[in-house]
Order: sequence, then C-alpha cells, then structure tokens
Amino acid sequence: MTPVVRQLLLANVVVYLLVPRGSELFFNLWLYPPLMLTRPWTPFTYMFLHGGFMHLLFNMIALFFFGPRLEAMLGSRQFLGLYVVSGVMGAVLSLIPPYAPIVGASGAVFGVLLGFAMYWPRDQILIWGIVPVEARIFVIFLTLLSLVSGFGGAAGGIAHFAHLGGFLGGWLYLKVRKRTSAARRFQKKTESPGAKMGDRQLLEQWNRIRPEGLHEVNREEYERISEKIRSEGPSSLTDRERTFVARFSRRTAESAG
Repeated sequence: MTPVVRQLLLANVVVYLLVPRGSELFFNLWLYPPLMLTRPWTPFTYMFLHGGFMHLLFNMIALFFFGPRLEAMLGSRQFLGLYVVSGVMGAVLSLIPPYAPIVGASGAVFGVLLGFAMYWPRDQILIWGIVPVEARIFVIFLTLLSLVSGFGGAAGGIAHFAHLGGFLGGWLYLKVRKRTSAARRFQKKTESPGAKMGDRQLLEQWNRIRPEGLHEVNREEYERISEKIRSEGPSSLTDRERTFVARFSRRTAESAG
C-alpha cells in the first residue's frame, strides 16, 4: 500500500473511533453550509467524518482499491493534492442544497475514482464483485446518477452534489497538473522551433537562408526541402523540416549581424 493512501485510511478510521457521531466535536467538524464562513475548517474536516460504519467502509474500500495505483503514478504529494481538492470542491458544490449538513470522504474518493478512470479508462471494475464495468463507464454512470438524484430531489441521506463536486475537483486538478507538469514544461522547451510557424512566416524565414553558405550535407537537405515547398507547398513540411528552416534562417541572420 502506498504511503498517503495508508495515512488517509488510518486517519479516517481513527477519527471515526475518536469522534462519536452526535457528539459536540462531531457537530463542530461537520460541514453545515450556513455556518461555513464562521467555521472555515469544516470544508476540510468534514471529509474525515462518517455517518456510520457502512458509510466509512464503502469509502475506504474504494480508496484502498483505486488509490494506490493512482498515487504510484502521480506521486504522493500530487495524489494528496487531488484528494484534498476533490473533497473541498465537494464541499463547495454542497452549497446548492444549503441547509443539509454533510459528512464523509465521498467527494474526495470520487475525485480519486475519476483520476483512475482518466488514466485507465478501460480497466474493469467489478460492481459488487460480480458485474464488470469499464472505469470510464462507471464514472459516467455515477455522474449521471448524481445529477439526476441531486436535481431531482432524491436525498436519502446521500450528498449527491458533494459527489459531483469531487468529480469536478478531480478533473480540474488533473487538468491543471497536466498543463504545469514537468513533462509539459520539458515538452514546450524541446518543441520544434518551427512547429507553430504559419506558411507566410515559414517562407519569410526560408528566403533568408543562403544555400551557398551551407555545408554540402545541409545543402542537399536544403535542395530537397526547396523542391518539396515548390511541389507541395510550405504546409507539407514536417516538424523536422520546419526545424531545419528555423535553425538555418537564424544562423544566416546571426552571421549577417
């Protein structure tokens, strides 16, 4: 088991044992939307409380099965961020039914489930240990169920909007992570310098190149690309060919300067 999943499981069980349902501390830690501004800790603490043993059990089983693989892939810090952001977003969407108190890790766990489905969409999930369903289909089903139940007024003690908030928080977190990840920064750094050039800019840079100053090998490549531009147009150039144009155009400019 991975470190953060183990710590979250332990924290949820310990809080369940030490904070009895109905106690004064329980009421101070649960999420009650009208009091959220005066109790700003509750969008975080509510996700460690549970309304009963089965409530705790189902959430922890889901965390146990889906969390470790996702944590191993994201890293412990990123996984914890996903869990917390999903839980807090679950609290935010719980403002839609503003007078219903909320407890449980469901929002955070739904964010974990969404992350699992995003990275392994075709992996099979066994519903009740019997019915196989692809992870992506399972998430779509839960989303539709929460939407219909939430807006349809089917409460039943289930925080449907917290579930939707968990999905939304998980999706936003992973999208932001993808854009700001080290891999994405490296990709931008190593991206072909000519990949984003339009045809006009490409031709302008191409016309700056002086073939007489090129090495014989590069001159052969110049002639090949020149013929390709004449016959197929500048849009036909590959990223590697565009990189050639950008590089030797820049060299010509530097030597002229």
